[in-house]
Amino acid sequence: MNYTLNQLAIFLKISQTKSITKAAEELNLTQPAVSIQLRNFQQQFDIPLTEVIGRKIFITDFGKEIAIAAESILNEVKAINHKSTTFRGQLGGRLKLSVVSTAKYVIPYFLTGFLRQHQEVELILDVTNKAKVVDSLDKNEVDFSLVSVLPDQLDIDKVDLIANKLYLVGNNDRKFQSKAYDKSILNELPFIYREEGSGTRYVIERFIERNQLKVKKKMELTSNEAVKQAIIAGLGYSIMPLIGIRSELSNGDLQIIPVKDFPIKSTWHLIWLKNKRFSPVAFQFLNYIKSEKNRIIKEKFEWFEEYK
Repeated sequence: MNYTLNQLAIFLKISQTKSITKAAEELNLTQPAVSIQLRNFQQQFDIPLTEVIGRKIFITDFGKEIAIAAESILNEVKAINHKSTTFRGQLGGRLKLSVVSTAKYVIPYFLTGFLRQHQEVELILDVTNKAKVVDSLDKNEVDFSLVSVLPDQLDIDKVDLIANKLYLVGNNDRKFQSKAYDKSILNELPFIYREEGSGTRYVIERFIERNQLKVKKKMELTSNEAVKQAIIAGLGYSIMPLIGIRSELSNGDLQIIPVKDFPIKSTWHLIWLKNKRFSPVAFQFLNYIKSEKNRIIKEKFEWFEEYK
């Protein structure tokens, strides 16, 4: 057999996307180029790797086995490249993180300096909801996760980063008094929820249960950005993390509605499995966070203190 690493990478991408067109897009190649490489790769096997039914491409059972092997081979090649980089005195390798969706407003500031110092490091960052973040950590698929609600079911270690403050927010169609309203105001407002599995949803539901509120669920949306746009459009109100609405507060698209016992407070935690064996990259990143977090918080999140 005489297949190339390029053919392995192309076939792996086809198996992941189930589409030659999508594989070509993600690999920045033309569709004909991907098709030719797939054909050349297939010619080295007597058993079909794929089958086409209608306009859809399916990976055969044999093809799935080859895709698993291809991924393993490509990962080993990357490991060799990273080791040669390290041998030259440069830190190289993959840093893998999963973060809850709101944490996309937090994590970049804790990554920028580290990645500038170590330009051979490859970052893999998955932004998703709390349930999937916890699942990826549980399966040891990532080095670290960033959450505001700690998972009860996992044995973890953590570093606390910044405060997470959640406020009741709406657009500016209605004028609210400057004094703090009773929490029962939530019963009067059409309320927008995040989806099941969201950390923000979890915090909101615990607050509602604890205070025996009867909130009217207007709709459920799958991201903080979607919730934010719905509020701006006048479709309802929600409890949102301050970290994600700074611009909208500044330009007047959103307002914080003063409510007694608000904000709801938690903490952004960088977490990892206890007793995890860190790669050199993960080890250095954790040391960077521990040594630099106070400076980063002071430089990038001082505006947070304006909101009590």
